Amino acid sequence: MNIGIPREIKPLEGRVALSPEACGDLVHAGHRVSVEHNAGILSGYSDEQYQASGVTITADAKATYDQAELIVKVKEPVSADLALLREDHLLFCFLHLAVNPELARRLQDLGLTAIGFETVETDEGALPLLSPMSDIAGRLAAQLGAGLLHRPQGGKGLLLGGLPGAERGRVVILGAGNAGGNAAAMAAAMGAEVVVFDLRRERLAAMRNLGNNVSALYPYREAVTREVHIADLLIGAVLNIGQRAPHIVSRETVRRMQTGSVIVDISVDQGGCIETTRPTNYEHPTYVEEGVVHFAVTNMPGAVPRSASQALSAALLPYVYSLTNPDWKDNMPLRRGINVTAGKLIHPALKESLA
Repeated sequence: MNIGIPREIKPLEGRVALSPEACGDLVHAGHRVSVEHNAGILSGYSDEQYQASGVTITADAKATYDQAELIVKVKEPVSADLALLREDHLLFCFLHLAVNPELARRLQDLGLTAIGFETVETDEGALPLLSPMSDIAGRLAAQLGAGLLHRPQGGKGLLLGGLPGAERGRVVILGAGNAGGNAAAMAAAMGAEVVVFDLRRERLAAMRNLGNNVSALYPYREAVTREVHIADLLIGAVLNIGQRAPHIVSRETVRRMQTGSVIVDISVDQGGCIETTRPTNYEHPTYVEEGVVHFAVTNMPGAVPRSASQALSAALLPYVYSLTNPDWKDNMPLRRGINVTAGKLIHPALKESLA
């Protein structure tokens, strides 16, 4: 099969879908892989490294799309990508269509088949392609949030972990999945007081085991509101597969947070779980709403493209192998991941969200 890997064009997005090593394995298996010039450069991968793996380097995006049957990229297609996509393309990338009805319509109009990384789901309910990026986003949320609490960044001037003679900061995390769990681990390691909310007892137990500075609670509405009011850093990490994230925290609750507190909403890709969230990018990552600094970048792992590309490539390769086979729809995780095909919305949660 002809596999195309275009360069990402979202602002300050440095990830590439497949590393030279992964491409080399595909070439060894008999596939032709075309990578757009400098697609991997921000992840530390040169064109020469790809060529040494047997890859064809294409001059531009048009040549990459023209030669390919399967397009493997990281972020959802934007206008320049859509102009090059065809009905016979199989598109494999993050899509997040529940909050982008216009993109969903464009993909339907094209008539192609599009599989969202975030909706590839195993029989056990795991999300093998979203999980590594959620791991990174969770860790970044704690790191970036700690920095945004510094006074020069607009924060209240708090050292998150505290020190002798000074109080610890308080971090409240909504959701204890991959993203929330990693955020909790990082915040706890920094020495903050951490409160994590989740519906599942087994996840609460895992969070409690992170250390004596971590409390793990059921998300009763009153309890969430109480804790958010006194949070120095609030991290949103709520996910409903394929659906828009529910608003767990209202504007009124944000209004009652202390001035200079920080919100990092990892759920922004699916619309955000905090009412005051609106999407940003790394060119203009933050804004202030109700006196609170908000960070809501829609491609958080793009800040660490080397690490993110390595993790994503390792997770993707087995599924790319499957997609090169005519019977790939027998692979149930991939089948569950189909968002759009032949002009129709397929994923049940997506159909519900865009109804």
